[in-house]
Amino acid sequence: MGEFNALVLHESGGKVEPRIERIDEAALPAGEVTVAVEYSGLNYKDGMILNGLGRLVRKYPHVPGIDFAGTVERSESPDFAPGDKVVLTGWRVGETQWGGYAQKARVKASMPVKLPDGLSAQQAMAIGTAGFTAMLAVLQLERQGLKPGTGDVLVTGAAGGVGSVATAILAKLGYQVAASTGRASTHDYLRGLGAHAIIDRAELAKQPERPLDSERWAGAVDAVGGTTLATILTQLKYLGSVASCGLAGGTELSATVIPFLLRGVRLIGIDSVMCPMPERQEAWRRLVRDLPLDKLDAMTETVPLGSLPEYGGRILKGETRGRVVVDVNA
Repeated sequence: MGEFNALVLHESGGKVEPRIERIDEAALPAGEVTVAVEYSGLNYKDGMILNGLGRLVRKYPHVPGIDFAGTVERSESPDFAPGDKVVLTGWRVGETQWGGYAQKARVKASMPVKLPDGLSAQQAMAIGTAGFTAMLAVLQLERQGLKPGTGDVLVTGAAGGVGSVATAILAKLGYQVAASTGRASTHDYLRGLGAHAIIDRAELAKQPERPLDSERWAGAVDAVGGTTLATILTQLKYLGSVASCGLAGGTELSATVIPFLLRGVRLIGIDSVMCPMPERQEAWRRLVRDLPLDKLDAMTETVPLGSLPEYGGRILKGETRGRVVVDVNA
């Protein structure tokens, strides 16, 4: 047992204050696997937690960080041995129990995935929860029959973490990707990831005027929600599908059943938090195969643990691009 550095959230008077502190390993939550964390990531949900939003955390002091990658230090499970490289996303780690913004973490043996060959811990967190979610969305669209050559595939919030990874994966697989963004400064970045068309997010953000619009999209990965998702439903091609995996544009969905009845479109919810283990393992295998690592490097920025309060505010304002990796030892 020993001490380690962690970003700890304290609540006072309804406000959350982050501090870098030394923590005794005995304070870690119960679990069979103790991990020496190397990297974590910054996701939209992390931004909410760092700013005390959404009542995602109910008990303080709290160590946030909804994902991490590192090396098993101790294990009471036959599934893991000291020295194993692992990655963890979801399971409400960083919400209901302490997470990855620390040099050590302890979790149940049912939670981590062994790091696939060909990925470093830093690359795993460059993918992180956002990229893992993007891969789950692509897998679901494929299961609904989406294939290259069937038409444009829309990615909303394309310059964010989910959108960046989805754009790069879909382009690698041979799809014509239409990337939606409201930031002109990201156009070249998105084209570099493989987008063949850029769509101004304002085109999609207005409430639909009619239940069916012209057919535009063979499929879509939507990280925005709200009126953007409602608009996408009116524009999907016959038997097209949209994978819904974000709410940056709002939680409300004002739509009609007409696209479902007349075009047979499908709305698929993507949950990366409680995703079953076989699906997790398949997603990580596909990420190694289908996400170009040079594109991953191009979308990634690495920051030290102490910069998280600043970056947590920036991600909520849409001021980050691609993926932000957190070096917990820096």
